[in-house]
Amino acid sequence: MTLPTIRAARPDEYDEIARVWMESWVSTQLSRSSDGLLSDLRARLRREIDGGWSLFVADDHGTIAGMLALHLPTCLLDQLMVAPVYQGRSLGRECLAFTRQQLPDEIWLKCVRENEKAWRWYEREGFAFEKEELNPQTGFTMKHYRWRRAQGA
Repeated sequence: MTLPTIRAARPDEYDEIARVWMESWVSTQLSRSSDGLLSDLRARLRREIDGGWSLFVADDHGTIAGMLALHLPTCLLDQLMVAPVYQGRSLGRECLAFTRQQLPDEIWLKCVRENEKAWRWYEREGFAFEKEELNPQTGFTMKHYRWRRAQGA
């Protein structure tokens, strides 16, 4: 099995990307699927792109298997979402490797504290916990992580 290709997202894919984002988020069991959530994510996607996101997709022969949103000026991995049917197939690790190509020296990210599966994975991938902060917009406590390239690497 070959892994999907990671490439820049196209505007005509934004609705499908929002759907994959929602399905991945819902798979954490921290939210329920709904038309309202999908609408909010569609709007946020466009707003974040206008605000500087570089948006990428994991393309499996025309099927969007995941999405990756980077804010390059601040070295932020803002979103890494894998569609539930692709979870457990190393696609997240492939997306993270792609992120390290884009941000080779340092990466910051935030992860919902209750999403233990995700933050434990980031810790195994070499990210160091920095702090926790409440996100007043969502009500979730966010764990902040940082990865730095090893000296001499």
